[in-house]
Amino acid sequence: MDEQEFAGRARTLLAQLETALEQAVAQEHELDYEWVAEGILEIDCAAGGKIVVNRHAPSREIWIAARRGGFHFRWDGEHWRDSRDGALFETRLRELVAEQTGVDVCF
Repeated sequence: MDEQEFAGRARTLLAQLETALEQAVAQEHELDYEWVAEGILEIDCAAGGKIVVNRHAPSREIWIAARRGGFHFRWDGEHWRDSRDGALFETRLRELVAEQTGVDVCF
């Protein structure tokens, strides 16, 4: 995948994530989010700390940093998958948000 394709796919994924988070916040769940820089989204999990999602252009990956650890996701032609165990981005992030907030965010 070239840099332009990566940027487009990353933008789409982060926009979908923002929509899901907006819905969770609208339901008055104990979380909030903010863009701290272009391509870096910080999810505030109240007492559960923070989760940071960012695009990493040099490696063409999407990274998640959470209390449980760091995760790297690569585009496999259809989905963003964890480079270690193949988990889908949406599944992993949903697990991490639930662990840190008790909120089930639907992506």
